[in-house]
Amino acid sequence: MSKVIITIARQYGSGGKTVGKMLAKELDIPYYDREIIAMAAEESGVNPTLFQDEFKHHGLRALLSGGYKGSRILSPESAGFTSDDNLFNYQAKIIRSLAEEGSCIIIGRCADHILKDMDGVVRVFVHAPEDFCLREAMKVNSLPENEVKKLIAKTDDYRARYYKYYTGQEWKNALNYDLSLDSSRLGFDGTVEAIKAYIEVRKRFDEKMKDE
Repeated sequence: MSKVIITIARQYGSGGKTVGKMLAKELDIPYYDREIIAMAAEESGVNPTLFQDEFKHHGLRALLSGGYKGSRILSPESAGFTSDDNLFNYQAKIIRSLAEEGSCIIIGRCADHILKDMDGVVRVFVHAPEDFCLREAMKVNSLPENEVKKLIAKTDDYRARYYKYYTGQEWKNALNYDLSLDSSRLGFDGTVEAIKAYIEVRKRFDEKMKDE
C-alpha cells in the first residue's frame, strides 16, 4: 500500500477516538473527526450546526422514511440543499477528497462504507463491554452513573441507526470491517499496536500479490 487510510467506527466509551489520535501520532498522519464538518460547511456555505452529526436527533424521523436514496449533491437553489441527505453528501465528498490526498485517519461518519472500494483503506471497529465503556465514559462526563449509562445506550443506538440509514448495513456487523477489536482486552496501546501490525501484514500481502 502506497498510502493507508484508516477509518475507525467505535462504540461510545470504547476509546476509538483516543486510539485514532494515538495512531495518527505514531504514524505521523493527519487525524480527522469533527474537522470534516468544518470543511464541508466551508465548501457548501452552510452553517456547521445544520450538518447531520452522530449526536443530532432531529434526523431520526428520516431514518423511518425508507432510507438514504443517493449521493448526488444538490445545488444551492434546490429545495433540499440543506437536507440531512445533501449535507451528508458534502461530508462524503470531503472524506473522499481527504483519502485521495494521502494517508490519514477518519473517525466515524460512515467513512468505512464511503471508502470501501478505495485502495489502501483499513476499516476498524473498536468496541468494548458495557462496564469498560461506562468506566471510560465516566472519566469525561460529570453526569451521574445512571445518566452516563443512558447516554452510552442512546449514542450507540443512534450511531447504529445512522449507519443503517446511510449504508443499508448493520453497524456492528464484523463483515463491514477489516478489524473488529475489543479495547478492553488489548488496552489502548495494544489496540494501536494491533492495527499497526495488521497494516504491516497487509502491505506484505499486497507486495506478494503484485509479484505473482
